[in-house]
Amino acid sequence: MSTAVWDGKVFAGDWRETEGGELEVTAPATGEVLATVGRATAADVDGSVRIAAEAQAAWAAATYDVRAAVLRRAAQILEADPDRLARWIVEEAGSAQGKAGFEVSLVVSELQESAALASAPYGELLRSSKPRLSMARRVPLGVVGVIAPFNFPAILAMRSVAPALAVGNAVVLKPDPRTPIAGGLALAELLHEAGLPEGVLHVLPGDAEVGAALVEHPQVPCISFTGSTAAGRRIAAAAAPLLKRVHLELGGNNALLVLPDADVEAAASAAAWGAFLHQGQICMTAGRHLVHASLAEEYTRLLAEKAERLTVGDPRDPGNALGPLIDEGQRARVQSLVDAAVASGATLRAGGTSEGLCFRPTVLGDVTTDMDAWNEEIFGPVAPVLTYESIDEAVDIINASEYGLSVGILTSDAYRGFELADRIVTGIVHVNDQTVDDEAVIPFGGTKASGVGGHFGGAAANLETFTQQQWVTVQSSIARYPF
Repeated sequence: MSTAVWDGKVFAGDWRETEGGELEVTAPATGEVLATVGRATAADVDGSVRIAAEAQAAWAAATYDVRAAVLRRAAQILEADPDRLARWIVEEAGSAQGKAGFEVSLVVSELQESAALASAPYGELLRSSKPRLSMARRVPLGVVGVIAPFNFPAILAMRSVAPALAVGNAVVLKPDPRTPIAGGLALAELLHEAGLPEGVLHVLPGDAEVGAALVEHPQVPCISFTGSTAAGRRIAAAAAPLLKRVHLELGGNNALLVLPDADVEAAASAAAWGAFLHQGQICMTAGRHLVHASLAEEYTRLLAEKAERLTVGDPRDPGNALGPLIDEGQRARVQSLVDAAVASGATLRAGGTSEGLCFRPTVLGDVTTDMDAWNEEIFGPVAPVLTYESIDEAVDIINASEYGLSVGILTSDAYRGFELADRIVTGIVHVNDQTVDDEAVIPFGGTKASGVGGHFGGAAANLETFTQQQWVTVQSSIARYPF
């Protein structure tokens, strides 16, 4: 895809320049300037919201098959030419090519499922003590504000954008300024090509000022945010006085629990994928490895061997399994957490070093529960391993975290793992799998500091998140009253 269409521009129903100037898009692997896009301002937010509110009425009034056709067409275009998006995911987000291809497939699935959502039942008939028709139906919210992150930029934007559009909303999307193309402008180009009416979708790359203006705008009744827990708390605080609907999908420090009867070689394989995929920059990353004492040494050794074999470098090289961290700030944070853990007694079993932004997959042994590397979401390719003696102890350690997004339980007795799920406070449990997984058809969301306000995925969850309920009654003649 040529960069010319968005060169120096934002997407405000069509391609426009902005008084905010330009934003350079750089490759984290090389520092190369990939493109220049428009840098939106708070004034752009106000203008886009007003246009979107006007366009939304006609879009909501369109028959469901009109909305479904646009989303299906977008899926077909992308499926026929996945590289139009995948190459930006590789270059902007530092994603290895396999991860980028997988992310594109998720976007296709999201568009397909959202097309089906447009025709899903959207209400129910209710009984009434009066002689009338009584129903509850789901109606669009109006303009949905979406704020998306850098790590899986395309799917974490599209999983809000597509279902919101499907049920008749307009959308104003603010992608992360580090991934404005894969996380927004390329998606706008795709949907525009698929026939989305002008004004229904807006993409405004920019800094925190733009996000704040979107959250605070009186004509945006719903904010769908994916990002850090700290940022989510600030958004919730800003939106609360306005009584907005806020959907927050936040961080995670996810536990991979290895029971004493687990196949340790298979467990180490699952662990490596869960801990190191996309350099650990995933909210569902396996960030806490809780291993029974009888398996801990072998597990740690096998995991370290896998870490040492992984190739790290420029993601444009298909031989590299992992790419760079997103920026220098994140690299420095990961390094400081690793160094602090080692200084406190953890054993560096693999990794712990970087070249540029490429951080080696890292395994820490002899970890204790008071270390920041255990308690904090690292968002880097680091696997801290802690041992336990009893199942009760392990469950208590898992539940002690402020986060509650995803947990993997590895065991030779799958039903035993299923029973343990009842005791763990988390939004997702995978028995005999690692912690990273997502599908467009499932309700995805966390508990505690990992999320609040709704779920992504599945018709019921998306209807709940992106519509509001309206009670309607109809009777054949005007009711008479004693007054």
